[in-house]
Amino acid sequence: MNNGILYVVATPIGNLQDFSLRAKAILTDVDLIAAEDTRHSRQLLNHFGIATKLQSLHEHNEKQQAEILLQRLLKGENIALISDAGTPLISDPGQHLLKLVLAEQITVIPIPGASALICALSVAGFSADKFVFEGFLPAKSSTRQQRLEELQAETRTLVFYETPHRIVACIEDMLQVFGEQREIALVKELTKIFETVYRDNLAGVLNWLQAKPERHKGEFVLVVQGFLPPDNKTITPEAERIFKLLRKELSLKQAAKLTSEITGISKNSLYALGITI
Repeated sequence: MNNGILYVVATPIGNLQDFSLRAKAILTDVDLIAAEDTRHSRQLLNHFGIATKLQSLHEHNEKQQAEILLQRLLKGENIALISDAGTPLISDPGQHLLKLVLAEQITVIPIPGASALICALSVAGFSADKFVFEGFLPAKSSTRQQRLEELQAETRTLVFYETPHRIVACIEDMLQVFGEQREIALVKELTKIFETVYRDNLAGVLNWLQAKPERHKGEFVLVVQGFLPPDNKTITPEAERIFKLLRKELSLKQAAKLTSEITGISKNSLYALGITI
């Protein structure tokens, strides 16, 4: 007897019109749907007239249920894995099940669809060519700041998920570690009625959140601009002034070296300036 197939099926993150025809067909045809919250998912299935049996698979029962689901797959049943919203396994349960299934060389097929991560990244306005997805930061402020400090010099775009009750504290910690001028896109309630994309620096976003308590509500994706290394080739007016003063007393090489140490400007750029003046 052939093994069954595990389908990893994306579901809408808000707007039900984002539910694909393929996802609907798969969820209708499989023998069982493993869902993070069966009560929540049953509402989605009822809306689309899908009567397939549901089985819960969440963070508290995953290890136990994964073994049961694996046995059903080995008997030839097809199972779909869904989360409460979006693409499964992206900060959602299912990793343990997937590891067991792959170890048995059972076929796993992705059914693509909505993902809050990709949706937010696509409209944030920062580079999406390279990015780092961190999921949810630690709940404790000191641990959260420690992780942010490890990411402080990361030049790739940073993406985080955050909850309503921690959003202000999270932005405060980001401001403390990254500095108030670091740019950020706060994206909330994607595809829903109160969908919001607010772009500003961290200081501006914190002020915006604190201005109205209702702005703390919703599910958040935070897209943070990567660290921008300082431009050490462009000579600022202040650097040029210091260089000219030192040049009156020192050789070109010495003046360029000392000005570079004071201002951080490349000594080669300063040396090239000295040749022209």
